[in-house]
Amino acid sequence: MRVDQYLWCIRVFKSRNIASNACKKGLVQVNGQSSKASREILPLDKLKVRKNQVWRMFDVLDIPKSRVGAKLVAIYSIEKTEKSVFKHHELQVLSGKILRDQGSGRPTKKERRDIDDLKLSSNEEDL
Repeated sequence: MRVDQYLWCIRVFKSRNIASNACKKGLVQVNGQSSKASREILPLDKLKVRKNQVWRMFDVLDIPKSRVGAKLVAIYSIEKTEKSVFKHHELQVLSGKILRDQGSGRPTKKERRDIDDLKLSSNEEDL
């Protein structure tokens, strides 16, 4: 089965078109090497997919015949991504949403330093 089709079947991407575009951009690796959308997937291959600025890792267990339901995805692949990666991404998203009054313009130099200090302290807590 093709890489893009497999990623669509196990519900990593919503459509095959999105999956094939990710392959073209180099966001999909098979066994540590960047791959084309047409590359064949075999059981025991290791996939690495960058989606939403997070590298997700999968082990291929079996090849589905067609797109499977969300409950059956575990039969065909195992996600090996660590939970700390998702937690780190969540904190990055939250740190980018610092509340400011509407129409107050760009932050002053002092406010900018305070924002940077908040971001640095949240990153140090993760480590």
